[in-house]
Amino acid sequence: MAQRSTEDEPIALEPALESMTVLVAAVIVHDKATKRVVLLQRGQNAKFAQGMWDLPVGKREPGEPITETAVRELYEETGLTVKPESLKVAHIIHCARGVEAPDGFLTVVFAAHEWSGEPENREPRKHAQVRWVDVEAIPDEFVESTASALHCYLKGGPQVFLDGWK
Repeated sequence: MAQRSTEDEPIALEPALESMTVLVAAVIVHDKATKRVVLLQRGQNAKFAQGMWDLPVGKREPGEPITETAVRELYEETGLTVKPESLKVAHIIHCARGVEAPDGFLTVVFAAHEWSGEPENREPRKHAQVRWVDVEAIPDEFVESTASALHCYLKGGPQVFLDGWK
């Protein structure tokens, strides 16, 4: 029977472990002064949505707080550094199914208005390009869930996107 525990935490029972939703973090790096955001274009070797645009995004590692996931993934993909305490929750995405997530995934989308560094493509095997994009010129070829989150954030609209639920 698969169980996980630590000295301070109760044991997680097998049914709970088998039905876990994958937890993901995405970051909208928004330069309000120049009205730009950092986007990446998925490459031919990406696990899904090859050629589509997306936010910097990635899965949480076991035991990792979601803000640390956001900081780590942003740096791994773009070279940009943000402080966890500067992240603001911008949107929540909850999809019933996903690539590598048969029980669904929950993405916490953060906004960052303070960062250091310049965007660069640090994972060229996964991404075709990483760059600043004017908020008035967001590409149409964009992963649906993160596109919805980005557009809602920019317009100050609803903060939850649901996909695949009855």
